Amino acid sequence: MIASTSDDARADFGFILRRKIQKVMLKLSSRFGWRRFDPDDFKIENLEVSIPNLSPVFQGYRIVHISDIHYGQWISSDRLSGVVDLINQIKPDLVVITGDFVSYLMDSSIEKMAEQLKELKPKDAVLAVLGNHDHWSGTKKVQAILEKSNILNISNNVFVVRKQNAQLVIAGVDSVMLKKDRLDLVLEKMPPNAPAILLVHEPDFAKKSATTKRFSLQLSGHSHGGQFVIPGLGTPFRGYAFMRYPLGKHKVGEMIEYTNRGLGTNDYWLRINCPPEITIITLR
Repeated sequence: MIASTSDDARADFGFILRRKIQKVMLKLSSRFGWRRFDPDDFKIENLEVSIPNLSPVFQGYRIVHISDIHYGQWISSDRLSGVVDLINQIKPDLVVITGDFVSYLMDSSIEKMAEQLKELKPKDAVLAVLGNHDHWSGTKKVQAILEKSNILNISNNVFVVRKQNAQLVIAGVDSVMLKKDRLDLVLEKMPPNAPAILLVHEPDFAKKSATTKRFSLQLSGHSHGGQFVIPGLGTPFRGYAFMRYPLGKHKVGEMIEYTNRGLGTNDYWLRINCPPEITIITLR
């Protein structure tokens, strides 16, 4: 009988191989000083979004959106510290992070990420949802990091920003790739009629979320923008759950979907015409 390899075994082998690659790259980058922060490496994108029924008290409300830190790969401790400083200089009302805090290694250095993310100082809160890598690397460990960082994990949950008598709903859906999304539960938890924004790691979920006609804006990551962009054409590199909306702004039904290019990289520590992104969203 010929022995067969299960999908889980192949996945485990791939995960172990990528972990070894990450360790090698870390040694090389440390030796040659490749992982120092340079503010010119990061591009700040500005996006204005019209939100129907938005109360005047939220006029000009600013949200900073980041995604796909993948800490311990291209994003080093030095780079993350610099990114946190850049965000704090913007003085946002809210910071949202759409998943993949980690990649393949969950060693003691991850505690440093918790300390650095704790330094984010928006006026209202730091909110996040989990991505596929967060679950693959250890859901409970990543959740513990978020708790230490004072980041609220709203995966399959809702956070309501209240100002005077007005509300702005920030909803979150857990990883679609791992089939942990429960949009039904989120919709049940949402207060009626209040304007709403959805956070979900995988951008192509917009095809589903837009049909509810309950969200004016969906913010996502996951794709890293393809890491390679042909000017005027976009990225040729697309994958699961980012085939339709791999980067930038899209109109999906009555909803705006925006895919952040992410801060970090995954297997390939290379970007071409696709710089790491910090997005400032201004609500109108």
